Amino acid sequence: MTTAAVIGSGPNGLAAAITLAAAGVSVTVYEAADRVGGGARSAELTLPGLIHDECSSHHPFGLAAEFSRTFDLAAHGLEWAFTEVEFSHPLDGGRGAAALRSVVETSRTLGSDARTYRRFFSPVASRMPTVADEVLQSLIHIPRHPFHLATLGMRASLPAAAIARLFRTEEAKALWSGVAAHTFGPFDMPLSAAIGTSLASAAHYFGWPVAVGGSGAITEAMASLLDHLGGRIETGRRIHDVRDLGSPNVLMLDTGPAEVKRIAGTKLGGWARTTLGRWRNGPAAFKVALAVEGGIPWSHEASRRSGTVHLGGTYAEVAAAEKDVAKGRMPERPYALLAQQHLADPGRGRGSIVPIDVYAHVPQGFDGDATEAILAQIERFAPGTRDQILGVTPRGTSQIEALNANFVGGDILTGRKDPLQLVFGPSPGFDPYRLSARRDDGGIYLCSAAVPPGPGAHGMCGFLAARRAIADLGGNAALADSVGAGTGAGARGGASAPAAPPASSNALSE
Repeated sequence: MTTAAVIGSGPNGLAAAITLAAAGVSVTVYEAADRVGGGARSAELTLPGLIHDECSSHHPFGLAAEFSRTFDLAAHGLEWAFTEVEFSHPLDGGRGAAALRSVVETSRTLGSDARTYRRFFSPVASRMPTVADEVLQSLIHIPRHPFHLATLGMRASLPAAAIARLFRTEEAKALWSGVAAHTFGPFDMPLSAAIGTSLASAAHYFGWPVAVGGSGAITEAMASLLDHLGGRIETGRRIHDVRDLGSPNVLMLDTGPAEVKRIAGTKLGGWARTTLGRWRNGPAAFKVALAVEGGIPWSHEASRRSGTVHLGGTYAEVAAAEKDVAKGRMPERPYALLAQQHLADPGRGRGSIVPIDVYAHVPQGFDGDATEAILAQIERFAPGTRDQILGVTPRGTSQIEALNANFVGGDILTGRKDPLQLVFGPSPGFDPYRLSARRDDGGIYLCSAAVPPGPGAHGMCGFLAARRAIADLGGNAALADSVGAGTGAGARGGASAPAAPPASSNALSE
């Protein structure tokens, strides 16, 4: 029987295991921690009864990904919930801007920038189902929807700074800066508009949902499905050398490049080891979990209804902070991303006490304490918050890495997202997933967020790596295409694009 070993049980490792198991492969997942999840885990980090997300919180591509359309995770307990406002960006004096599900409704709050905002986002957002299918894979491919991909590409290829110059109002510039900063890089870098454009467009079509019960519910549902398919998971099992696993036909690694070299270096060729060794880690995150009585009293009204609040002030302030972080300097006022998941999922709180998860961008390997800088940014836009905080649990870069070896130096993106690494991953070429030269017996594959399409709990890195392995095992792509087309695993057929959630007003143009 064909066998596979998957190292790492984050969303991508589990997605790879599920895809392989659905194709009839005998799969075992090995996880060093005592529970599955990787970057999609939840826990009581402050007070008993308050559920915090340990890393990922909102999931813009959770509904858009082909993996989630192929396998029915809802049948295994996964439920999505939405907030009224997708993301917001407060400014001083109670001003600010907010992104609603509708592009038009959002634009109407932006004054003289209303038309510019619609012209920029409507063409991408209205085509988001097919655009998502194009971008949630290796970017080096023959597109099925070239015009739709080009609509995004004309915008995404630019630096974020060039997009900011399209807007005239401080509010529109700030709203753009908050979502563009998800790149964890300077705004003058080529392709730095790509992630911001994609995430904002996804918000306008799919929304930024949260998983009911915490992000850990995503990987719990995936583990349940894998068990249903006959796969096995061994937690508390750290693999030091792949030779300890015997000779599986497929070795799938949901790890960062440094861990790949450590674990599988003896099985890799010189070129693979060289390219993995060139991988560069990016800026880091410093996380703070808060227990807050009554929620955060934002001066900007829309932020009180927003699932994600971007903190950093004006566009100029956010751009300067991101530039400092990229150069290894800790800014006095860092950019921070704050999640209010309880607005969509009230069960995460306890009475009037709610969990708040916030992280700031800090330099790679930052060894200081950013707690006070983060709290100061919150207090700046929500005076009185300090008096309502009942619990604070900080987690620095070294703690983040200790909990997840993929996040080297606190880099939660598993690598710097500059143009080269964003497009190619750590193994440049037309196949970013296969690390070994072998094809007839499957070989070694990388399926972590280091490979395209990159970070997120969408599972697509694992799904695509597994499809590549299945194709190699079968000698052609036919076997890979069979996954999800009636496997008896709750498949729903991956060919059709999902519709926008029906509860939203998804008007995209006037």
